Amino acid sequence: MVKTGPSSVRHDGDGGSLRVLLRFLPMLWPAGEAGLKARVIVALLLVLLSKAAVLSVPFAYKAIIDGMAVEQQVFAMIAGLVLAYATLNFASTLIDNLRNALFERVGQEAARKLTQRLFRHIHRLSLRFHLERRTGSLTRIVERGTKSVDSMLYFVLFNIAPTFIELAGICIIFTIQFGAGLTGATLAMVAFYIVFTWRITQWRVAIRRRMNDVDQQAAQRAVDSLLNYETVKYFGAEEREAQRYDKVIASYTEAAVKTETSLAWLNIGQAFITNAMLAGAMLFTVHGWAEGRFTPGDVVLVNSLLLQLFRPLNMLGWVYRSIKQGLIDMEQMFALLDTPAEIVDAPGAVPLRVHEGAVRFEGLRFAYEDGREILKGIDLEVPAGSSLAVVGSSGAGKSTLARLLYRFYDPSGGRILIDGQDIGRVTQDSLRAAIGIVPQDTVLFNDSIGYNIAYGREDAPQDEIEAAARGASIDGFIARLPDGYETKVGERGLKLSGGEKQRVAIARTLLKDPPILILDEATSALDSRTEEAIQSTLEGVAKSRTTIIIAHRLSTIVGADQIVVLDEGRVAERGTHGELLASGGLYAELWNRQAAERALEEAVE
Repeated sequence: MVKTGPSSVRHDGDGGSLRVLLRFLPMLWPAGEAGLKARVIVALLLVLLSKAAVLSVPFAYKAIIDGMAVEQQVFAMIAGLVLAYATLNFASTLIDNLRNALFERVGQEAARKLTQRLFRHIHRLSLRFHLERRTGSLTRIVERGTKSVDSMLYFVLFNIAPTFIELAGICIIFTIQFGAGLTGATLAMVAFYIVFTWRITQWRVAIRRRMNDVDQQAAQRAVDSLLNYETVKYFGAEEREAQRYDKVIASYTEAAVKTETSLAWLNIGQAFITNAMLAGAMLFTVHGWAEGRFTPGDVVLVNSLLLQLFRPLNMLGWVYRSIKQGLIDMEQMFALLDTPAEIVDAPGAVPLRVHEGAVRFEGLRFAYEDGREILKGIDLEVPAGSSLAVVGSSGAGKSTLARLLYRFYDPSGGRILIDGQDIGRVTQDSLRAAIGIVPQDTVLFNDSIGYNIAYGREDAPQDEIEAAARGASIDGFIARLPDGYETKVGERGLKLSGGEKQRVAIARTLLKDPPILILDEATSALDSRTEEAIQSTLEGVAKSRTTIIIAHRLSTIVGADQIVVLDEGRVAERGTHGELLASGGLYAELWNRQAAERALEEAVE
């Protein structure tokens, strides 16, 4: 059994980060995208051009200072050097922005493709995964992971690589102008800076991970509470929910304080190292000037080059921290992407061919978890165009049959056939296209009534949508609404009553027009009057279709061609309504009990 809960996301330290980095780097060179590859090449050439301009700026500054130190120097020459200095400064900024504009499509396309791939994969994952995973946590992982892609591409190409190019250029200049000693000292201090940043950042990563975990918990808590808004109100639990949320936020606050405190110590350490390096290099140059080996411009040159290096070097510390954080975020995203789909098409799966719509369950066995078998060898046959009603106590396995027919799960034993074809050997898309369902709890999209009906068939024209609404007897209700089919139904359809939502579900199933229909306790949540009104609509929908009715109220399945009673995962009784009443078994007992309840309700009314 696949474990899909939040604990399945593991952090493997540097090994995990390296694996994530190796999966990420190919995005810098998108396969099959010649245009994007050309953008990457030009962007890299612009990086080199920008660094050439940046490294030339200190030389223009040095020339200005040395020129001013010479008596009777021509003003025009110094002015020209000043203009060259300003031009080189502007050129580096211009080139960097052109580079960013050129590369933006590469980053956005990489993020888009990964987001699309992730979204498709999440929909391919099993119902078991989605029942075990909290929605708030899932959306936060997707959001943080996909946002990291674009920024990570920029960090790798335009921060890390250029910083080391600039360092190499400065080392060459220092060696030529001032000797190998200054170069060695600069490399040693840079190495010390990098090691210090790496060690402190490793410490901060653990704190940041803790903050992320608590952040996800806060999102889960908020989403759960808001989704259950009505339940909170029913029990007057607003303060209780606020306290539970505050407890999680307090944990987040502690983690955030630790994160910022550790950042302060990192910044202090980095500032000490860089200023010590700057002081040492300038003292060396001033000493050379005192001995007549260097000019005043050389002091300016060393100062400018090191300040130029410090800017990306200081950024390097921030970039490294950002990359580590990005790798953490992407690690969770890739772990989600690597979660195997429990239900997949078999090798060589073919589309389902429905000729008549006969359904057969053969020796069906199934368990949601080890040691608790729900179905224990079910044998049922539903001839084409007939109706089968499945009844039984809660937990008997009625709804499980529908989930297995839809292949939300695969059986642990036996098989399901449609027109003689094993559904485990046909494509899932073709299987689900052949089945329609009216569920007990209809959940609608937060969109218009028209959109929710049209969800049954994407390309349906408006006249067919309206015909489906008439078939579900909801057209009159829609006509009375000010916005008609454009009326918004609210989140999960909460602006509609239970009966209205059921009729929308019936309408979209009518629009889909499937040969096989499942009515999964489609009226059990409704009052008796609404149930009677909808029941006649359902009977019309079920005509000429192979229909499986999962029922709680036996009065709704009196006319079924065949009724099956499940008990503890086995078929206890089967027959028509009259035959089962005459046998005096479980069905007759359930019927008599519900009849007494109905009589009591009518007496109260």
